[in-house]
Amino acid sequence: MEVVLHPLCKTIVTVKSLSYRRQQQPLHFFQKPNFSSSLNHFSSLAFCANLSSLSRFSQPVLSATQEDQLSVGENSDTKEWALQDFYSLRRDVEITSQRVEEIRGSAGLQLLEQELSDLEEKAASSSFWDDRAKAQQTLSTLADVKDKIKLLNEFKTQIEDAETIVKLTEEMESTDRGLLEEAASLIKELIKALDRFELTQLLSGPYDKEGAVISITAGAGGTDAQDWADMLLRMYTRWGEKQRYKTRVIEKSPGEEAGIKSATLEVEGRYAYGYLSGEKGTHRIVRQSPFNAKGLRQTSFSGIEVMPLLPEESLNVEIPEEDLDISFSRAGGKGGQNVNKVETAVRITHIPTGVTLRCTEERSQLANKIKALSRLKAKLLVIAEEQRASEIKQIRGDAVKAEWGQQIRNYVFHPYKLVKDVRTGYETPDVTSVMDGELDPFIKSYLKHKYNMALSASGAN
Repeated sequence: MEVVLHPLCKTIVTVKSLSYRRQQQPLHFFQKPNFSSSLNHFSSLAFCANLSSLSRFSQPVLSATQEDQLSVGENSDTKEWALQDFYSLRRDVEITSQRVEEIRGSAGLQLLEQELSDLEEKAASSSFWDDRAKAQQTLSTLADVKDKIKLLNEFKTQIEDAETIVKLTEEMESTDRGLLEEAASLIKELIKALDRFELTQLLSGPYDKEGAVISITAGAGGTDAQDWADMLLRMYTRWGEKQRYKTRVIEKSPGEEAGIKSATLEVEGRYAYGYLSGEKGTHRIVRQSPFNAKGLRQTSFSGIEVMPLLPEESLNVEIPEEDLDISFSRAGGKGGQNVNKVETAVRITHIPTGVTLRCTEERSQLANKIKALSRLKAKLLVIAEEQRASEIKQIRGDAVKAEWGQQIRNYVFHPYKLVKDVRTGYETPDVTSVMDGELDPFIKSYLKHKYNMALSASGAN
């Protein structure tokens, strides 16, 4: 009996020392138990079980209370942040709504609708197709006016949707984060569309609505310049992908050690040439050369040529055969024995201006010759427009020299990071984003610069 009760006594003593400490009664360890003391022990044991059960349930109750307090604090913080997001969103909606009204007013929506009605009346005329070239031009203008009206109406619809969400949120007792995120996404996309629309208003050239063909050539700098040309090819490809344009490398000549000697990139999309026309010129890079064992700083250059991607029927340009120097060579690369054994590559040089085009992407010599000739015509048309020449024979050479003193933009990777446009003065230290295709700020600043220059020139005249 003592063997059994000894552990009980130890446990009971512990409980009694806790429960009867206020009574300050002396406790004697290992005293000889009797029947009455055993009953006391068992009653004390029952009391201990009750006490332990209370203590076991009291702690979770306290923890739950603390968690409730924490959850209430988190909910209040969430509500506070939601209200801040709502106030910021409402301000953005008000600003964007005012901007939409200004753009719709400046675009002359009523005049556009009247112009659309007149063009549709012309297109319905029985003698419309008597002059095919004029009919094509009228249909092109009709499509442009329709697209412009549709875009302006979409701006109004999108801002009205955002305003509706804001009003619903104001009337609701609790803030719906899903609605706020939807409205914020809507406003973000609308702002991008408004920026792009304003840019298109700055494009007034005859070929600005067409696609673009970018020619990249490595300049002074050896292997570093060839690697720099490859980096530029990736930059323009990434820009085209972000604009959701269709991009295709149609010609690429690899370098001896790294990079490329030259490449031609085709960008299909509306206003691609208008946006990229300002990229024509020499691009200069300053960095620690990865091809130099000592890691010295190296300056390299690459030249960029941009021409519109014009359809064949619009190239009504006649070039005398005696003004062309046409040569053939093997294209090489992928394509089997045909391109490696047969001289399918075509190189055409316009002798009076020195403008040269090379085409290798087709499998036959005739197809390459037709494509190279059409690109040459497009380039000569652009040069004639820039030089305000009435005929092709009046234009002069306009080749880009990829060397020192000719650069339009500097890309500095070392000893600091900076990309600066020499013409407009716009600059950014975020070199990585620029090389990843973030060219919109540079394009926008150049178009505004070009527009201001045209205004000042017209004012002087």
